[in-house]
Amino acid sequence: MNSETNVQTDTNPESSERGAADTSIRATATQENPVTHRVEVRVDAQRVRKAFERAYRDLARNARVKGFRPGKAPRSVLERLYGASIVEEIETALVRETLPDAIEQTALKPVAPPAIDAKPPRPDEAFHYVARVEVAPSIALGELAGLPARRPRVAVADDEVDAELERLRLRQAPVVEEPAGTQAAAGHVLAVDFVGRIDGEPFEGGSGRDVEVEIGAGRFIAGFEDQLVGAVAGDDREVRVTFPDAYENRTLAGKEAVFEVHVAEIKRRQLPDLDDEFAKDLGDFETLEALRERIRSDLHEMRENAARSELRRSLLDALIERTPFDVPLGLVERQLEQELRAAAERMHGAVPEAALHAQLERWREEWRPAAERRVRERLLLEAVAKEQEIQVSTEEIGTHLQWLAAQEGMDVAQLRQTLGEEGAALLARSQLVPEKALDFLASIAKVEETAGS
Repeated sequence: MNSETNVQTDTNPESSERGAADTSIRATATQENPVTHRVEVRVDAQRVRKAFERAYRDLARNARVKGFRPGKAPRSVLERLYGASIVEEIETALVRETLPDAIEQTALKPVAPPAIDAKPPRPDEAFHYVARVEVAPSIALGELAGLPARRPRVAVADDEVDAELERLRLRQAPVVEEPAGTQAAAGHVLAVDFVGRIDGEPFEGGSGRDVEVEIGAGRFIAGFEDQLVGAVAGDDREVRVTFPDAYENRTLAGKEAVFEVHVAEIKRRQLPDLDDEFAKDLGDFETLEALRERIRSDLHEMRENAARSELRRSLLDALIERTPFDVPLGLVERQLEQELRAAAERMHGAVPEAALHAQLERWREEWRPAAERRVRERLLLEAVAKEQEIQVSTEEIGTHLQWLAAQEGMDVAQLRQTLGEEGAALLARSQLVPEKALDFLASIAKVEETAGS
């Protein structure tokens, strides 16, 4: 048997053997590594016998056996018909009923559902199973002051504001059709139909109708747009390209494709004038200068956030390097499952179920190192918060819940009702405490200012 059961008990990293009020269970814990204990559990024969009697009594009450009235089929007949499945149910029930008390005897405090290894129970014999219980690691933080960290310098140049203004002009520019006979050039937007073939055979995703191709934008395979330069509306062209060796669709990577392209229309973007009227059209801006200041402010805020993230990332890099410890695999699996579940919910309905399942299985392995990193960071920050006695106030919790509610598009009363008062406070603390621990580390770090991106 391999199963998982949620248990919460007290913590003691030493091997132990203690009596408990329930004398039908005896548990012995042996430490296998810093975060894993092997708990051997013995359930006495009398309790096992009662479990079998109860299971067959319940089965007899509900089973419909040919030749016997309801509830009258003898146990020997039920054992012959249902023996294997009943034994499995009894095994599951015995583990579920006894594991919490067994772990309480050992005084361990699991951080993840224990893995169970058991052999099928037999009537009138003691039942033995092994639970591998993972506990929180012991983390020795060492000296925290002076951790090396990096923070990019934050600055916004005038030409960067100009570039963003130009992008806004492009986004606001209507597309108008060019006169007949206009030759396609850089900046033109072509409406095309195309069919692609590899070795003379069409391939999935290689055809399209009324597709927009902007010459010079670089949104198509290298060489595709270039071979349409000089075309006029109504032209048919043969475009040859080679997919990159690192192309995301591995079935196409490195292969040459030939596209038959029909150019239906040639258009251009009609850029608006860069003036106060343009600024007013974009929103609550009276002048172009006001728009420029908003752009500068937004870019500065974005870079401040990026610089703060880099500072924190480099701090955690240094802390992880200085503080080795074993991470419970069960916590990593739980983190990974949460991330995969969230990804599945986001993609549900957007891709076929089979393709989604295959993608999730690939991500399960690809994302595992990052999931372990996140668990390691969380455990370290919890240790820092505990050592430094970092707390959050009721006011901080209230402010954070208001922010969370706004992110979810609800008021704070709805959030509290959804999560429950205790659940809402627990969620706020779980997010605020690591933040405050990171702020503390940053306040005592040795920070190097680096060139901004």
